[in-house]
Amino acid sequence: MALLSFPLSQLDSQVHGRRAGKVREVIDLGDAFLIVSSDRLSAFDVVMPNGIPDKGKVLNQMSAYWFDLLKSVVRNHIIATDDATIAGRLGQEVPELKGRTTLAKKANPLPIECVVRGYLAGSFTREYRQAGESGSVTLHGVTLPSGLEDGSPLSEPVFTPATKAESGHDENISFDRAADLVGREVAEEARRVSLELYRLANLHAAQSGLILADTKFEFGLDDDGLLWIDEALTPDSSRYWEVATWAPGGPQPSFDKQFVRDWLETTGWDKTPPGPVIPDDIVAKTRAKYVEAFERVTGQTFQP
Repeated sequence: MALLSFPLSQLDSQVHGRRAGKVREVIDLGDAFLIVSSDRLSAFDVVMPNGIPDKGKVLNQMSAYWFDLLKSVVRNHIIATDDATIAGRLGQEVPELKGRTTLAKKANPLPIECVVRGYLAGSFTREYRQAGESGSVTLHGVTLPSGLEDGSPLSEPVFTPATKAESGHDENISFDRAADLVGREVAEEARRVSLELYRLANLHAAQSGLILADTKFEFGLDDDGLLWIDEALTPDSSRYWEVATWAPGGPQPSFDKQFVRDWLETTGWDKTPPGPVIPDDIVAKTRAKYVEAFERVTGQTFQP
């Protein structure tokens, strides 16, 4: 678990609890959550010693854009993301929170991540290869044809839920296993909503010359049912590829921390904490990719 990094002692009288993940910090205000996106960066499940400037602002603002764009599909947890409203709720301006904070409704998170894949990539490629290359392949209840390459499009998007690991990698599971964990009715609703969110987001991304190869959603339950929570279609939770350069047969250049992963693979680091300090040029290239993804998807100029 990452260290709490935002010095917010001036809010102590309002805080009912506080916890930190690898990137986000969640502050319990009693009737709502304050979710702060940091600039921390994790790779191979290790938080690096230095982060990416403005990364948290990109994540927060890009999530806000998608939550608003797709709000007709499913309710989401947003109460406010603008600095003025949040400062009003807190009774003061807190400089550390500007541009990177969401005031969110409370919900009980589902113990699964809802992953949708339109292309063969990442861990799904590894599992596909391990399952064999002759005949069709069934992974976690999803049947795929033989002969797919890394980066190949699937005949239709597939829903592949995963468990949430406290440490290490999440585990891909079948829909039936997900239904055992959250109840079949909730699992079916989460699957339906996830596939529709992906379909609409991929169509929107295509207008900017991007492919949304895969993404993960998180949902919670409140008194009114299913609620979309956490983040929305950011480079941290989604794999965006360039339409113009996409070619099946290997990993695709992506709009995320790939520069960091690629550099780490050359360092001899054993992928156990602590991670090495990221060089300035890798930091700058990674920041530029996050900003480019935001600007192309939203059509807005990023304001740090």
